Amino acid sequence: MKRVGLITLVTLAALALCGPIGAAAQTPGNQWAFSITPYLWLPSISGTLNYSVPSGGPGVDVGTDNYLDSLKFALMISGEARKNRWSVFTDFIYLDFSNEDSEVKSINFGGNRVSSSANVSTESGLRGMVWTLAAGYAVLPGRPVAMDVFGGLRYAGLEASTDWQLALAVSGPGGGQTFPRSGSVSEKEDLWDGIIGVKGRIWLGKSNWSVPYYLDVGTGSSKLTWQGMVGIAYTHNWIGARLVYRHLYYDMGNDKLIQDMTFSGPAFGVDFRF
Repeated sequence: MKRVGLITLVTLAALALCGPIGAAAQTPGNQWAFSITPYLWLPSISGTLNYSVPSGGPGVDVGTDNYLDSLKFALMISGEARKNRWSVFTDFIYLDFSNEDSEVKSINFGGNRVSSSANVSTESGLRGMVWTLAAGYAVLPGRPVAMDVFGGLRYAGLEASTDWQLALAVSGPGGGQTFPRSGSVSEKEDLWDGIIGVKGRIWLGKSNWSVPYYLDVGTGSSKLTWQGMVGIAYTHNWIGARLVYRHLYYDMGNDKLIQDMTFSGPAFGVDFRF
């Protein structure tokens, strides 16, 4: 209850002080336009973790859980600088999840993977940062559709940990190695990916209401990463409120820590332009 109360307070503060990724309002002439947007994003997590432990690395499925119960700490902020049609923007996310319901599905004994259905109780934690930096150009600068195309990079520094409890120990091929019934493991991964994408908004007639959108796709350390966002926004002069749904996906392949991982959930707040 204390954690839910804390999240509620943070949420209310975010509504007054923050907002997710978005394009700043167009400024005529050669003037600079800026936006800074601390915001709140509440994603659920699902995916597969493959630990590379010499004595036997577990393959763990992390299922969708109640993020209000699992989220320990979150910090998000983004900003943009724009002049004429050119822009530079950045986005920073730090998330710390714990006690995510998980399941050991397989054990990797030095390249030989053995399936396991002996899971009794397994919990995983995931913490780390995701930082995006990109430059864009407004191909459609005004109403009814504003659109920027952009290119840049995304860095993700993630640390995963898992505590497992199995019904029985799992033997490797030939019985040479044995994976214990209980234990814990942690591992870190640094990902650098180049990205390209589009972002902007679709204005609803002549009103102050619009539909903000964002989409990027990239590769590098990851086989594939992509991020999407869509929602509803209201803008008045230098301030605007918005509510969006945001999705971030990573696919690193079977031989890496994060085989695949999805972060999905609502983000909402207010962004300030000056």
